[in-house]
Amino acid sequence: MDRITVKIINRSHHPLPAYGTNEAAGMDVRAFLPNGPVTLRPMERTLIPTGLYMQLPAGYECQIRPRSGLALKSGISIANAPGTVDADYRGEVGIILINLSDSDFTVNDGDRICQMVIKQYSHVKWEPVEELGRTKREDGAFGHTGIK
Repeated sequence: MDRITVKIINRSHHPLPAYGTNEAAGMDVRAFLPNGPVTLRPMERTLIPTGLYMQLPAGYECQIRPRSGLALKSGISIANAPGTVDADYRGEVGIILINLSDSDFTVNDGDRICQMVIKQYSHVKWEPVEELGRTKREDGAFGHTGIK
C-alpha cells in the first residue's frame, strides 16, 4: 500500500476525510452546510460544499465516489461519478450529489456524503497507427457475451 502526504486546508468544523477501516480504499467526506440543511427532491442535483482545499502531489488525482450505503438505502449518488479533482486545482472541493430516488432527501451539516480516493495516474502519448492488434473479442460491444 502506497502512502503519500497531501497538504489540506479544512475550513469546516468537521474532521478531515478519514478511512472507516484500516483496509478501506476511500475516505469519508462530510458536508459543510453552515447555513443549514439542503433538501434534494427526486432527480434533483446540487453542489454540496465540504470546506476542504487540497494540494495533491503531481501525478495524483482525487476521485469522488458515491457511498454505497447512501446509494442503496436512499438512492443518493454522485452525478459525475467518479468525480475528479486534479492536482493543480486549489479551490474548494465540492460534491455534486443527485437524488435518484422517488423521495426527498435532506443533507445535514456533517453528514458523510461521499468517498474520496487518491490515485496515481499516467499521461498518454498517442501513437497513431493504421491497424490494431487482433483479439478474440475484436469489436464485440455491449452485451455481446450474453447474460448466462
